[in-house]
Amino acid sequence: MQLSRDDLRAAYQRMCLIRTFEDTVHEEFSAGNIPGFVHLYAGEEASAVGVCLHLDERDAIASTHRGHGHCIAKGCDPQAMMAEIYGRKDGLCGGKGGSMHIADLSKGMMGANGIVGGGPPLVCGAALSAKYRKTGGVAVAFVGDGGSNQGTTFESYNLAKIWNLPAIFIIEDNGYAESTASGWSVGGSQVGRAQGFGMPATEVDGHDFFAVWEAAREAIDRARSGQGPSLLHVRLNRYYGHFEGDALTYKAPGELEKVKMEQDALMLFRRRVTETALLDGGELDAIERDAEAQIAHCLASAKAAPMPTEADLMTDVYADYAS
Repeated sequence: MQLSRDDLRAAYQRMCLIRTFEDTVHEEFSAGNIPGFVHLYAGEEASAVGVCLHLDERDAIASTHRGHGHCIAKGCDPQAMMAEIYGRKDGLCGGKGGSMHIADLSKGMMGANGIVGGGPPLVCGAALSAKYRKTGGVAVAFVGDGGSNQGTTFESYNLAKIWNLPAIFIIEDNGYAESTASGWSVGGSQVGRAQGFGMPATEVDGHDFFAVWEAAREAIDRARSGQGPSLLHVRLNRYYGHFEGDALTYKAPGELEKVKMEQDALMLFRRRVTETALLDGGELDAIERDAEAQIAHCLASAKAAPMPTEADLMTDVYADYAS
């Protein structure tokens, strides 16, 4: 299977949307305009897009607290996402989820999650549903290197394997679980852990969209054909702190600057497709301008959108407080 020019345009468009969305949220949060807590995905775009470009309406994903990039890659509406982050009534979750609990079940995005390691069990359920209903769908869990140490994650590996579920576990290892280096906190290797459960696993450079896309294609094809779960260990870097306001004192001087200059996912993608004449620089410039304009519109719309009302307070809850 080869990527067409339309596929490449779509990939770059999604990566640019994620980068511009996250940079904009960073600026707005720094200005005090956004409530709540925010964790940004900038720098990791090739992982989400390289995986989700293979997915369709049959498929589901579960995210982490760093979920904006996964949302956009899976096809969620950036305008409704921005409204949600601003806590507006017409946000993706009615303004009630905010950044860390953003979700859109209609797109197969089961949600960002403030519970570290909360996504893998959800994905086992979605994968079991797809298998039982014979939809051909797969379920993908995006997990951080910190979440990879959780018991829920190991239990999900085991369950996915013994039930032969169409599940894929993506360990997005940005080098730090909050401020703790994964090289210190993760025993063994991510690939070795998966192989201990009998799952195929591979490590991939998360700055390289094409490497992620190819590894994800193999894992998703295996899952769709009934060959069970797989794991990808994706090594990448985040450009902002663990959370907005993180001073990044645990990173070495110049560490991020070096990554941005030498390994930036958008830069590497652009270089690859222009050097091979798959796309030209003008097309890519236009995609970047369109992303900037689209996110600027999303921001203006979110700021102008109405807040939830008192009448909205008791909606979307299981218990009936009226009686």
